[in-house]
Formats: sequence, C-alpha cells, structure tokens
Amino acid sequence: MLRHKKIILGITGGIAAYKCAMLVRLLVKEGAEVKVILTKAATDFVTPQTLSVLSKNEVTLDFFDKHFNWNNHVHLAEWADVMLIAPLTANTLAKMAQGLCDNVLLATYLSAKTKTIVAPAMDLDMYQHPSVKQNLETIKTFGNLIIPAEHGELASGLTGEGRMAEPETIVEFLKNYVSENLTLHGKTALVNAGATYEAIDPVRFIGNRSSGKMGLAIAETLAAQGAEVTLVLGANRVEIKNKALKLINAESSDEMFEAMISNFQNKDIVICSAAVADYKPAKPSGEKIKKKDEILNLELVKTKDILSELGKQKTNQLLVGFALETQNIIEYAQQKLKNKQLDMIIANSASEQGSGFGADTNKITIIDKHNKITNFELKPKQQVATDIVNYIIKLINKK
Repeated sequence: MLRHKKIILGITGGIAAYKCAMLVRLLVKEGAEVKVILTKAATDFVTPQTLSVLSKNEVTLDFFDKHFNWNNHVHLAEWADVMLIAPLTANTLAKMAQGLCDNVLLATYLSAKTKTIVAPAMDLDMYQHPSVKQNLETIKTFGNLIIPAEHGELASGLTGEGRMAEPETIVEFLKNYVSENLTLHGKTALVNAGATYEAIDPVRFIGNRSSGKMGLAIAETLAAQGAEVTLVLGANRVEIKNKALKLINAESSDEMFEAMISNFQNKDIVICSAAVADYKPAKPSGEKIKKKDEILNLELVKTKDILSELGKQKTNQLLVGFALETQNIIEYAQQKLKNKQLDMIIANSASEQGSGFGADTNKITIIDKHNKITNFELKPKQQVATDIVNYIIKLINKK
C-alpha cells in the first residue's frame, strides 16, 4: 500500500529517535519514497548520515544548510503524500498546538496540505500531564492523526505509557491509513494476464508471444488504488514484486478457465487481459513425439471461452475485456463487447509499432457499453494501466 507513496519523516529530539533508522528502512522496503527532516535536538540521538543512506535522500537539518534553500519547506510540503512526525516530543507537540515555527520541521508542518500523523514519545508522567493531553486533543482538532504511545519500559527506568509505537506498528498504521483513503478501498478485483501454453506432448506446446506485462501493470495499479486483487497469471514467468497481489498460476487455457470461474462471483471488477489460446491439441501425446515424417498433422479443438462464460454469469461485476487485432480493430472490438456482455473493452493493434505483445508500451482505444470511444496515445504500459483503471473508477462512480 505504501509503494510509490511520498513520506516526510520528521524526527524530533527524544531517545526514541534511535528507532527511526529501522522505521526508514521498513518504509523504503515497502516501496515508499522517504525524505527525513531532523530537528537540531534529534541529531544527538541519530545521525543524518545514517538516515540519508537508509532513505537514499539528503536529510534536511536547517533552513540554510547546503542541500536546502530557505523556502524549500513549501516545496517539500507540496511533494508529500503524508507527513509523519516520530518521535513527537512534548516540546514539538506544544509548538504544533500553538502554531509556533522556529525550525524547518515546524515550517514544513505548517505548510503541509496533506495529512500529518504523529507518534508521541515521552516519559510516563509527562505523557499523562494535563497540558500534554490537551495539546494532543488540540492537534487532533486540526485533522492530525495520533498513533498512541505504547505501554512498556521507558528510558527513565519507569514502566508505563509513553513508549513510541514500534516501527512495525507505525508502518502498519500508515498502510491502513493509505488503504482507507484510496479510491478502490473495499473493492475486490480479478485480473488474468499473459499467455497460455497448450500441450502437444510433454515438451512442446502451442502458445503466443504475450508477455503478461499489461495485465500485471493493471493488477498493480488496481492494488495501488486500494483494491484487493487476485491475479491469474498464465505460463509467463514475470517477477511479481507487489506482495499485495494474490497470485494464481494457470499454465493452460483449462487451468485459467477454472481459476477465473471459481474466483468470479465475489469480485467487483474483473479484467480479462490474458492472451488465452483459441485452440488446443485434441489429443496431446503422453510421450515426446519423435521426428520422423515430413508432415505432422495436428488436430486442434476450440478452447473454452472464458470471457463469454463470465459474461453469462455476470451479476453486478464490472467486466472488462481486451481485443488485440490486426485489422478492423474498432469493428471487431465492438462485436466482442456486445456478444460477451462486457461493460467496456480495450482495443489495440498487434501490428502497430510499439503496441501489442512483448512491447513495454501500448496504444489503446477504450469502448464502453454505450459505444463511447476514447482514444489514447502510445504510452508506457504502466501509464496505460493508469488510464484503464481511471476509466474503470469513473464507470464505478456512475453506478
């Protein structure tokens, strides 16, 4: 959920600052881009060099350091998707509550239009002090979110509430926050991608040149918008880096048919981008066919039509298909849209330069069930996936 999210981490001068090295590491591991702001007091507990190496970005310390123009706090605030202040000391908390601004961290906080999340850390009696409680309530009224301090052993030797939440807890809180505020949060999606291989014998098959890149990009984009995504991947061996995707491998058309039908009913969005074989050998050989005759006759039979069957079973699902053609692209796509009871279809050319199988780019036309035609320029497949998902979101919002 944090993949490609831009996070400002503000670290203030509390002993819990030592945990922030691990916090940065975990955020980066989740795919987030992290930029760190340290208060002067925080440098007594954790070094800028450590945080710079872990975040892969320069650390901001002061209005006038060599990496930071005096007004860059505005640009930094505009850059971020979320601002996290951890640990939040009583001193910085009081300044936030009163709108005081005497360092870069506070200037960035006051300039931020995005959500600010704080993780307080202080000693037991300090955390329970009425003024601290009042200040926490005050910043909550400003729209800030608070990750409660935890119970445990404190730096003073006392045991009680006041420990900063553990880095793993903070990361989980951020993931939940991001998830709940995404457009497709609560939606479920089913996507198939890639080629199917239809066995001729144990070592040979009928297949096609589909790489699975387009379907994978769509699945990742749906997940990035908060959907719970099941990806049915064909015979391709593309690397799946997004751990949020539930992966089902389906090498043959029969396996893909079974996977799609059995996972269809409880989904909100279903996108069929796989290049499923139209025909398969009628009687695959159990042994390797030896090369002996000049001509090998191979009898083929039709495979099961996954998209057609899904169209028949459709209830409330938004069903999306693909049409890869070499001629009469729009005409064939419109026929497929109608015959298979789709909500929209994505048409593209197998013969146009930079489009179709294997390429890292694609050029598509989207046609909805009202025959509205929308053309897109040639783009990288990740951007094409964004266009497709944005179009789907518009259709969902119209329902």
